[in-house]
Amino acid sequence: MPLIRLKDITKTYSTGKISFQALRGVSLDIEQGEFVAIVGPSGSGKSTLLHLLSFLDVADGGQYLLMEKDISRLPDNDLAVLRNRLAGFVFQQFHLLSRLTAVENVELPLLYGGKKHLRAEARTRLGDVGLAARERNRPNELSGGEQQRVAIARALVNDPHIIFADEPTGNLDSKSEEEILRILEQLNAQGKTVVVVTHEPEVAARAGRVITMRDGRILSDEKRVRPCDASKKENLPPLKEILSDGGALVNRADLMDHAFQALKTMTVHKVRSFLSVLGILIGVGAVITMIGLGEGAKASMADRLSSLGSNLLTVSSGSHHVGGVTLEAGATTRFTIKDAEKISELPHVKAASSLVRGRVQLVANGKNWNSQAYGVGADYALLHALMPAFGALFSDESVKSRERVAVIGPTVAKELFGDKDPVGSVMKVNRVGFSVIGVLPARGMAGPQDQDDLILVPVTSAMYRLFGKDYVDAIEVQVDDEKEIFAVQEDLGVLIRRLQHLKEDDVSSFQIRDMSEIRKTLENMTKTMSTLLGFIAMISLLVGGIGIMNIMLVSVAERTREVGLRKALGAKTNDILWQFLIESVVLTLVGGCCGILLGGCVSWVLAVASGWAVKVSIVSMLAAFSVSFFIGIVFGVWPAKQAAQLDPITALRHE
Repeated sequence: MPLIRLKDITKTYSTGKISFQALRGVSLDIEQGEFVAIVGPSGSGKSTLLHLLSFLDVADGGQYLLMEKDISRLPDNDLAVLRNRLAGFVFQQFHLLSRLTAVENVELPLLYGGKKHLRAEARTRLGDVGLAARERNRPNELSGGEQQRVAIARALVNDPHIIFADEPTGNLDSKSEEEILRILEQLNAQGKTVVVVTHEPEVAARAGRVITMRDGRILSDEKRVRPCDASKKENLPPLKEILSDGGALVNRADLMDHAFQALKTMTVHKVRSFLSVLGILIGVGAVITMIGLGEGAKASMADRLSSLGSNLLTVSSGSHHVGGVTLEAGATTRFTIKDAEKISELPHVKAASSLVRGRVQLVANGKNWNSQAYGVGADYALLHALMPAFGALFSDESVKSRERVAVIGPTVAKELFGDKDPVGSVMKVNRVGFSVIGVLPARGMAGPQDQDDLILVPVTSAMYRLFGKDYVDAIEVQVDDEKEIFAVQEDLGVLIRRLQHLKEDDVSSFQIRDMSEIRKTLENMTKTMSTLLGFIAMISLLVGGIGIMNIMLVSVAERTREVGLRKALGAKTNDILWQFLIESVVLTLVGGCCGILLGGCVSWVLAVASGWAVKVSIVSMLAAFSVSFFIGIVFGVWPAKQAAQLDPITALRHE
């Protein structure tokens, strides 16, 4: 039985409104071990016939029987397996990839055949065609004859059973032509089937069978030499076995090979790759910087909010209406230290601290300074997370005994004591001597207010020694659980009305302010600003992703012939898809890594030069890296699909 049998094969090409019938009912048998030359003038259909025979193209009508099995309607992936496992193709234009060395070009069919562990075979085949010493040379460093011999080595590396050659000597001098023909004759003598398309009579004269074509039909079929006898013929595996083995090769060219090819491509087009990476680099750098600024602002705000206290309620006197006249705050309701003690006994109240405040004149070391004095309880520092940076805070005993001790802010310490340690010094507060026992930590400015320009004294000392009051301005209450704040507010209202002898409906004589609401509002504002900054940075990443997609589309257009070559060597649709997709991801990941470094450097410069709070975390870096990876996939899918769907013959003919 013949190895190949064609029955009434037809093929028509359409270009716009014009159709051309390249093959018109061609029927042909090719036996195993034959050396067949197909000749004819240009446009006779000989190259189209070769492409159909070599599984590169599909007929419009008729049957193609390979080893008695009809393969006319096989899917493209199965045809790719046949091209890789059964056939070896030698092109007239060589079709070597310029960025790869000779040995790397020869290795390509091994990668797509799942045989990359046999890479030594590529060197062996180069040695068989006399190019062992040139394996590290690129195609532009080889002569035309040497390039064709590399193409032959590539066609033989998978040990194919059929060699197809399209004008293999058309671009060579007479010496190189003789070398190529001798190689083809040697392959035929080893039992391989050789099918050559040529327009040169001297080439056809070397074949054992000459088929002449004209206008898409076979004019003559002349057999000059019988094919080799059965003892020299190769043992062909069943077609089903070939297809099943090829289908089982899930990895084909694996991810590392595709990544290697991607890096090769990037190094060839350095400027274009740099411009592609630049968009992602700037985008990721902007994301890192913006997130760092946002997180820094949140951390700074958290430090500032800690001074407001956690789960804190503030009880203060309200206004009272008499005859349509609103009296000043505290005119009818005044709180005392005993009220604070009663409040501290309520359920879920963790602590309660009385508070009085007023402006005072400070004198020390011959200097004077006007500042804000706060009379507070011993629990005030715990309520506001405001423990002294130096020294200590006064105790409950200091409050009870009205001790003249003070904890001062950094601004007061600087204005009165300069660079000296103020702890242990004495200063006059409204002409009353107070000992400095501690210095508060610096908190900076809050709008126009200097949070470091203050002093803390025991509440009793402030009431009776400084301000002459027998009441407090406010009582600060800390709740042990945020969920109980509303219940504590209700209990506070009931207790205050009872202590102050107020009516049930009197809600204007006192105020209970929930400081946690202010805290949440500020936190939400900071979170919103951080989200906005991140969103703006993401827009730049989106623009960078669009740039990547444009570059990949240009790359697909430029490398159309390369895609056709890879498919001719056995690359499946998914192989091409993965190759271009990984190239896109490699570009974005390189840009992402550089962007992380850029964002970190910019954040550091901003923190050092401007004093802004910037917080760059590992989480933000991983997030930016993941986003760049995701963008590489999203914006690389379409170009990759465009490449994967290319027809091998159409791609090879692309100019």
